[in-house]
Amino acid sequence: MYQYDAYDQALVDERVAQYRGQVQRYLAGELSDDEFRPLRLMNGLYLQRHAPMLRVAIPYGLLSSRQLRTLAAIARRYDKGYGHFTTRQNIQFNWPKLEDTPDILAELVRVEMHAIQTSGNCIRNVTADHLAGVAEDEIEDPRLYCEIIRQWSTFHPEFSYLPRKFKIAVTGAAHDRAAAQVHDIGLNLLRDAEGGIGFRVLVGGGLGRTPIIGQVIREFLPERDLLSYLEAILRVYNQYGRRDNLYKARIKILVKALGINAFREQVEAEWMHIRDSGLVLDAAEIDRVRAFFSPPPYDPGAAADNSFAEQLGRDPAFATWVRYNVAGHKVAGYRNVFVALKAPAVPPGDITAAQMDAVADLADRYSFGQVRATHQQNLLLADVRQADLYPLWQALQEQALATPVIGTLADMICCPGLDFCSLANASSITIARQINETFDRLDYLYDLGAIRLNMSGCMNACGHHHVGHIGILGVDKKGEEWYQISLGGSSENEATLGDILGPSVPKAEVAATLERILQVYLAQREGDERFIDTLRRIGLEPFRAGAYRVTPHSEVEERRHAAHH
Repeated sequence: MYQYDAYDQALVDERVAQYRGQVQRYLAGELSDDEFRPLRLMNGLYLQRHAPMLRVAIPYGLLSSRQLRTLAAIARRYDKGYGHFTTRQNIQFNWPKLEDTPDILAELVRVEMHAIQTSGNCIRNVTADHLAGVAEDEIEDPRLYCEIIRQWSTFHPEFSYLPRKFKIAVTGAAHDRAAAQVHDIGLNLLRDAEGGIGFRVLVGGGLGRTPIIGQVIREFLPERDLLSYLEAILRVYNQYGRRDNLYKARIKILVKALGINAFREQVEAEWMHIRDSGLVLDAAEIDRVRAFFSPPPYDPGAAADNSFAEQLGRDPAFATWVRYNVAGHKVAGYRNVFVALKAPAVPPGDITAAQMDAVADLADRYSFGQVRATHQQNLLLADVRQADLYPLWQALQEQALATPVIGTLADMICCPGLDFCSLANASSITIARQINETFDRLDYLYDLGAIRLNMSGCMNACGHHHVGHIGILGVDKKGEEWYQISLGGSSENEATLGDILGPSVPKAEVAATLERILQVYLAQREGDERFIDTLRRIGLEPFRAGAYRVTPHSEVEERRHAAHH
């Protein structure tokens, strides 16, 4: 992984010193709330419902075991003993004291971490496929390009005060696991006919109040032109993006207003002025950054192991965990292991300090000392030898981190909602608990198959509800919490936005409504058809009819029993 040089270290050290002085002046009454607000946001600090919230950057989701231990120590010393992993591969602390935040940032700096540009109208944390570098379907490792973009964008003087926040995702695989089509800029790595590396560039995607799927602005951008083309896009947005209306300030609104062709003309014209400037990405710089992401020293004899197959046949619980929580790897004899932050009684994405320490130890033992954060609010240990899977599973079980539900309904995305967020209209965490209590049998979850359930507590869509196979949005109705359900979303290759099913349902009825929706699926699916495929085949209307029909409890239980057998 990337290692700071002297310049990097000086930059983050100076930022901590600046922020410490800003906090001291604010607490002394020398800065007003309005004056302090942009300063704290530049350092990832929000004022939430109960306490400040500090968002820490995890560039492209990659952590060393040392960094994870530092996050555990911060959770233990300055928070309530846990942290919350987000859909953008960051971690949030929900209970720090304002006066402690400079000390937290100082501790982060010691392990090459920071909270810079995790908030504010700037280029945010650049995200990537959590299987970057190890995916079986990968064309090229996107992490080195994420790092190049990170270095270019950090403290970029021209883009520190954009009309609104700006998010970039890079994916290097045939299967999009980075939700590239719902970012302000999405980059898909490709090879041309001669084998040269380039990017398919999408622009104007995003969720929130006005969800839009990004559009292709350039089918193939040569590798050398990456930074100059990004700069051209940002310049056009910075000049013409709306600053008079918070809800119309994102680049997606500008692209929609102009049309993709007119927007492309503006970008291409700007690009012609800067294409051959100092932003040309030469081979030497690419090779320099690529060296930080060299493959680890894999065991050449890993594929010869026979113990893995023996354990699979001997222990059904282990086999189930492997089926759901273990993914393939491009190197024979190795696997990628999902560390599930989806225990039924725990808010999705939450992890305790003790668990962080345990995962750091396991990373050192089994995964070359590295841990990854995923878009689905789980962690990942890449590069695990298949011979080590059984002892790793046992260790994860002891930490309640082996719940075998990855890819199922229980592997839901969930924002903090009204329990923490000052912007939220409704609770998310209590609904997640309600759903887990209703769908509490693994055999039933497995029979339902692969389902992406995403939930947000407000229209800001931090839970990506628009692109869930099932999306849940909390809304406020005269002071009461209600929930709007949408179906048919996806953030994968053929990204789609879900359609609203019908009237919102009261808080107590969310899980029961989901049950009726899924009964329609079980009755209508053909063979091993996934929920999303059945929905696309038969349309929304049968699900709408089923969702709003009150089904007697005995009939529901009878159907569930039939589905199990």
